[in-house]
Amino acid sequence: MSTDKHDELHETTARLGTEQLSKLFLRLSAPSMVGMMAMSLYILADTFWLGRVSYEAIAAITITFPFYGMIFAIALGSGIGANALASRRFGERNIEATNHVAGQIFPLTAIFGIIFIIPSVFFARQLAALLGAPPQIVDLAAEYLVYFGWGIPFILFRVMARNVFHASGDTMKPMIFIVAGSVLNAVLDPFLIFGWGPFPEMGIGGAALATTIAGGLTAAIGCYYLLGNKSVYRFKLHHFKPDLSVIVQIYRVGLPETLMNLTESVVFLVFNQVVAGFGSVALAGVGIAFRIADIAFVPIVGLAHALLPIVGFCLGARLWGRLWAAVRQGAVASALILAVITVFLEIFAPQVIGIFNKSPELLAIAVPGMRIFVSALILIGPAIIFVITFQGLSKGWTAICLSLVRQLGLLLPAILILPRLMGMNGAWVALPISDVGGAIVAGLWLYREYRLQKRSGTWDNVPATGPVPEPVPMNPPVPD
Repeated sequence: MSTDKHDELHETTARLGTEQLSKLFLRLSAPSMVGMMAMSLYILADTFWLGRVSYEAIAAITITFPFYGMIFAIALGSGIGANALASRRFGERNIEATNHVAGQIFPLTAIFGIIFIIPSVFFARQLAALLGAPPQIVDLAAEYLVYFGWGIPFILFRVMARNVFHASGDTMKPMIFIVAGSVLNAVLDPFLIFGWGPFPEMGIGGAALATTIAGGLTAAIGCYYLLGNKSVYRFKLHHFKPDLSVIVQIYRVGLPETLMNLTESVVFLVFNQVVAGFGSVALAGVGIAFRIADIAFVPIVGLAHALLPIVGFCLGARLWGRLWAAVRQGAVASALILAVITVFLEIFAPQVIGIFNKSPELLAIAVPGMRIFVSALILIGPAIIFVITFQGLSKGWTAICLSLVRQLGLLLPAILILPRLMGMNGAWVALPISDVGGAIVAGLWLYREYRLQKRSGTWDNVPATGPVPEPVPMNPPVPD
């Protein structure tokens, strides 16, 4: 690495310990928010246009969400593991090893792509039934899965490539290819769903095909940057050969993240199957509410992504006062943002849901349901901040356990019990109950961590503010 690049890296990382926290949060969160908003548009566009077809079409894509979640879990765990390992090799100045690590995302994409294509394309009806699709929407869900299935490798590659770029400190290129794919998906949707112009009218299959085509564009741009000498990586053919020893190291870091997200997908699968018992209109209402929540959480995810490197840097630099000040600011900011969103959604729930579908039958279920769903929204932001803090403190397993407490210890039992007592409202109520319980547990555990750290005497060795030590290599924290 050149002297200029080293100085630039030193200056950039040093700002994590000196820049005003509010400005730092804004600067670090903006790229993540743009990327997350673009990714949310993939499914939001489908929901919007399919809502003009029927609420059964929305129900059909809702039933496929857990399957998509499983794909994303594999992609994210693989990407995070590759990110951590490549970052470490960058820090060691081992460029050959760095290229070899990054090159593994290509065979991993091929392997897992084949694994997921087989059930999605060749056993679509059986998969739709397994996911809990009621008989009246099995054909719709199967049609969506077939066209969606061919694009699964693009999803896997998009997520893994984004992490590989992040490992080199490049956040702009992945934002470019994600935004480009999202825009194309939103543009293609109405043409392929309704048969505008020269395009055939494909209905729900058109929505899936639009997603696949847009994913192909995303993957093509990512490959162009990676393979066209447009990044710091310089690949040779042998870098793409599967290397079991490297893959094991990737999943040593990424497996916990994969397991956490797989668990969430399984719980969501159970939730969908319970909701499906109340009919397709209930599934459609859940799908719309969750898509709206995805947009609401964009700024919170941005704050979380900004907090992670701040906590990691302050941990390495032993800036304890600044570390906990950042956690407090992140938690308060997330709560305030979600408080405003909660008030808006509670008041304007009928109008917001009506953007997607105005069926009186759907509104009768979705409007009161979403009002219940968002009632504890204000606590979810701080809960996410608390969990991210543990990741920044290199206590990844603690973060995962806290997530599993919410998913398996609170949400799953509530899903299985409350609908039997309260009907569909019980399914809605299960969500805020688990959110409140999860926030309380995570908050108390983080406060315990704070007290233990303060009692250990480490605060006495380094002032809360002052000169920033030479920054340590900014590798993503490895789970404990």
